[in-house]
Amino acid sequence: MKKITHTLSVIALSVASFGSMAAGYPTRSIEVVVPYSAGGGTDLVTRSFVDVANQYLPKSAGVVNKTGGGGAVGLTEIAMARPNGYKIGTGTVEIAMLPHLGLVGWDATSFTPIARLNAEPAAVSVSADAPWDTFEDFIAYAKENPSAVRIGNSGTGAIWHIAAEALGDASNVTFSHIPYNGANPAATALLGGHIEAVTVSPAEVVNHVDNGTIKILAVMSDKRLEKFPEVPTLKESGVDLSIETWRGLVVPNNTPENVITVLSDVAQKVTSNPDFTQTLEKMNLTPAYLPADEFQDAINKDNAFFAQTMTKLGLTN
Repeated sequence: MKKITHTLSVIALSVASFGSMAAGYPTRSIEVVVPYSAGGGTDLVTRSFVDVANQYLPKSAGVVNKTGGGGAVGLTEIAMARPNGYKIGTGTVEIAMLPHLGLVGWDATSFTPIARLNAEPAAVSVSADAPWDTFEDFIAYAKENPSAVRIGNSGTGAIWHIAAEALGDASNVTFSHIPYNGANPAATALLGGHIEAVTVSPAEVVNHVDNGTIKILAVMSDKRLEKFPEVPTLKESGVDLSIETWRGLVVPNNTPENVITVLSDVAQKVTSNPDFTQTLEKMNLTPAYLPADEFQDAINKDNAFFAQTMTKLGLTN
């Protein structure tokens, strides 16, 4: 009986200590995991967020890139982290995609959303010296030369891979899909002539567009982008396809409510701060804040959409 009483006392003390630690959160630095390489859109959004968030946090947050598996490595680290608020991360649309490939041991319900920060459509981009000046020319060549067009993506099963697969399906074209550990390496491969196109977001190639080394042929959105008004949508070319990525702050399930409250409050302040929104806009990234409940609804909607889409494309496991 004494042993049982002692055990219960230890458990109670541990719970009390954890609760006390959470109540004073944060008492030490916070690690923010980015599941993609430095320089890509997810990395840029996260670093911009953290820079401003540190104005509101009593202890600093820092970014750590954990790449691999089309986001699987980093997202798994976030999902499996100790739920105390000291290892959090940037969740991406792959949360609603990778589980359907059977490559991860978690699903879309394995994360607690804090806030969505940004959303971007996919785009079809080629090198500036490519022989195609329009999307129609590009697709015509791909149809005449099955599998000759190599499209780079940010990893097998990641959003830009699915965008390219869906593009091929909607256009009745067969592409060769080449995975990289993030959008930035894919764009670098395009510049090096190792592939013919990428289906990453406009923001992830904008610097190359500005310096005249890459051109965007079409965007996968419902309407033209304000920042790229000269670039047509796929729908204008008769391809009914819209696909976007999103990035937002997420934590492991079972994170204490008071920690979630702190992070949610910081996220709301950051996304209302011009230092954050203007930084994103300067990088041609689109601020797209959603609070936790609306962010959860968006995740649920995408989870259902990609389950259906990936099944149709024969990509589910």
